[in-house]
Amino acid sequence: MINNEVKIEVPTGLLENWQEIVNILAEMIGIPAALIMRFTDPHIEVFVSSNSKENPYHPGDKETLHNSGLYCEKVIKAQDKLLVPDALADANWKNNPDIKLNMISYLGFPILLPNKEPFGTICILDNKPNEYTKTIEKLMLKFSSLIESHLETISMNQILGDKNKRVTDYLMELQALRGFVTICSNCKNIRDNQDNWNPVEHYLIQHPEADFSHGICPECKEKLYPDLTGGS
Repeated sequence: MINNEVKIEVPTGLLENWQEIVNILAEMIGIPAALIMRFTDPHIEVFVSSNSKENPYHPGDKETLHNSGLYCEKVIKAQDKLLVPDALADANWKNNPDIKLNMISYLGFPILLPNKEPFGTICILDNKPNEYTKTIEKLMLKFSSLIESHLETISMNQILGDKNKRVTDYLMELQALRGFVTICSNCKNIRDNQDNWNPVEHYLIQHPEADFSHGICPECKEKLYPDLTGGS
């Protein structure tokens, strides 16, 4: 069972870079569609789509992946390249859903997250039989590796951001604990770090961030509980 629970937000700048990648592939090879697909269980989604003519795929298009019969399902589950030169002549692929869009040839590679879970695929599709060359395969592998390096950088930045947030929260909590002071429940005077008791307004002027707990100052203790202090 494939499971992709990693939440990665791709910055706009990188999306523009990925758009250039699929545009270059489509233009250079002369095909209708070059795509970056994203897998978010249970769906596979068109994440980036080339601006080429006759491209039937649009960003945001999605399908349920499991048992879909899609080319990309095979790539994601096998985590390996898939080449289908002519689906109409291939018993394994002649009924796949992309045939309805007249996409009868396919070449795709997996894109993996740093934890080796699937992010999705990078793939090219044609409306005519296409063997694709070894040079095209090498180029797509390079682009796949580039995208994976982008994802690794995003993931590291996210981890560092979470760690920095936890450290900041800890420091704020520590600061709050250090600012925790005792206030007399009777006269409302406050005890400072030198064990002196001062009027509340004086303390608040100097320590506006402080939190309070209740206690009782010596004078109030003597007045209210003379038996405990030895007073008459």
